[in-house]
This record gives sequence, C-alpha cells and structure tokens, in this order.
Amino acid sequence: MSGRPRIKDIAESLGVSPATVSRALSDSGLVAEPTLSRVREAARAMNYRPNVSARNLRTRKAMAVLMVVRDIGNPFYLDVMKGVEAAARAAGYAVLMGNTENDPGRETEYFDMLRDGHADGMILITGKLPSREDDLYELPENLPVVVALETIPGSHFPHVQIDNEAAAREAVQHLIALGHRRIAHVAGPLPEVMATHRLNGYRNAMGAAGLPIPEGYEQRGDYLLHTGQKLCRALFELPVPPTAIFVANDEMAFGAIHELRRMGHSVPEEISVIGFDDLYLSEAFFPPLTTVSQPRAEIGRQAMMILLSMISGKDGPSGPLVMPTTLKIRGTTAPPPV
Repeated sequence: MSGRPRIKDIAESLGVSPATVSRALSDSGLVAEPTLSRVREAARAMNYRPNVSARNLRTRKAMAVLMVVRDIGNPFYLDVMKGVEAAARAAGYAVLMGNTENDPGRETEYFDMLRDGHADGMILITGKLPSREDDLYELPENLPVVVALETIPGSHFPHVQIDNEAAAREAVQHLIALGHRRIAHVAGPLPEVMATHRLNGYRNAMGAAGLPIPEGYEQRGDYLLHTGQKLCRALFELPVPPTAIFVANDEMAFGAIHELRRMGHSVPEEISVIGFDDLYLSEAFFPPLTTVSQPRAEIGRQAMMILLSMISGKDGPSGPLVMPTTLKIRGTTAPPPV
C-alpha cells in the first residue's frame, strides 16, 4: 500500500466495514471487543492518522480548545497544561495556549476566537472575564468555557478549583501548632478572589487561636519573587518582627527566604516560612519548602473532561468541582527559637 492509509484500507485488512472502523477509532462506544482492539491495533500498525481537515469540515468543529492564562512564563501552569493536554489528546483535540499578560484587549481577542469558531471551547485561568469600555463583554450562556483554579464570582461557567481558604487555614494552624504566635502573611494581589480567600484563611486561623495580627503583619504582594524579597524586608523593619511567615505562593516564598538569608537569618531555626502551590522547585529548594500542594494536573484533566462534555452539547455541573489539597511539611518550618 502506498500513500497515507485510510479508514477503507484498515477495513479491508480486517474484513469489516469502514463504518465499523470509523466508530472504533472515534471512541463511539458502539464497537465491542474483540473488534475494537483489532481495529486499534491495525491502525497503529499501519500508522494511521485521521484526516483532521476532512473531519473538521464534516463535523463543523475546529477540534481545538484554548487554555488561556495570565502569564505563559509561570511554571505553575505547566502541570495544569499536562492534565488538559492528556485528556484533550485522548479525545482527538489539540490545545492552544493563550497568554493574556493581564491585557484586557488580549483577553477579549481569545473570547472572539472562541465565538468565531477558531476553537471549540476554552479553559480560562485568568480569574476574570473580558470587558469592553468598562462594560462586561456580552457572553452567551451556552458558551463552552470552564474556569480552572481561579474563581469568578457571578459567572455561570463551571469551575474546577480548590478551597483556598481552608488550605490557608491549615497552613497557619501548622505554624500555630509548632508554637508560633507572631505569624505574618504575604498576600497575593488583593482584592482578587483567590488572594482574598487565602488572606481570610490566615485571619480565621489566627482569630480561632486568639492571636493578634499586629499592624504591618499583612503585606500585599503580586505572586512575584522580587516582591517576596521586598515584603519580607518590610516585615523585618517592624518594631517586633514575626517568627513565621505564611506566603500566598511559592515564588514569593522563595524570594522571602532569599531575603532572610541575605539579612543573616536562618530558616527554619529562626524564621519559619510556608508557601502555597508546591511548584516542582519547592522540593529541590534548600531547605525544601513547606507548602500547600494542589493537584494541578488533575484540575486540568477534570476541567478538560467537563469542557468535552459541554462541547458535545451536555450541561456543565451545577456547582464548582472542589479538588483536595495537601499540606506538604518539609524543611522550612520548625518551632520558634526559645
């Protein structure tokens, strides 16, 4: 056989109909074993690849989805992308990465791509919807969009997320259990929802333990490393600095620890630090960073599965899908110095 193998070629080699081969390769659920396995094995042996252009014309689908993030350079999104891509590939979809860099114009452009049919769905990880001229960009209710990681209050789109407030509360409770009483918080970009939830978790844990939050113990950050350095320095310019810091993400936590060392403080012997996200560098850091781990790859996979269901015409879940978190206790937390 010469040229690109076709469904007809696979059918002839197995003595089945082209329709049977097509159903088997599209995971329709209409082909039973052992025929299903025979078709898939023959397709692999013949190096069969679907004719995407023909399929798109036939189904009127782009067979691609958008994953839209704030900053494509942030390693935080890599594991999410892995989960999205694995589920998408299994269903025959390609994943296009959209990078907004918090630019409202670019955010709107990606939604226009979706509305114009250049993609069949979107996984949105920016924490906000696009706007034009200070008015909310009008979005159809049936638009196939899933919000992942972030929370967009008032949005009718399905959400796949974690309980940021509960996870933050658990992190601060760990510091309290170690004996810390002077605990500061370096927050994310308030008043964004995720940053606010993590701040609330910190405040709830401190309040439940009857611990005061002195003026200056809450610092507003932006998830960037150099900000962690700057805000850590500000905390240690206070009359009574903290013995522990709960930081709203790992990158700022890395910056805080770097600054502590520059100032001559040891971690965790003098100061304990907890991060949030469990980036792949957190375990390789020295000492390894105590942090809140969230299942980013599984969040991506679940978001893609919901999106595929919506693309097929089904309704999304009625409420948010909340994924579990784990506090990874490593080497940057210890009891306070006596």
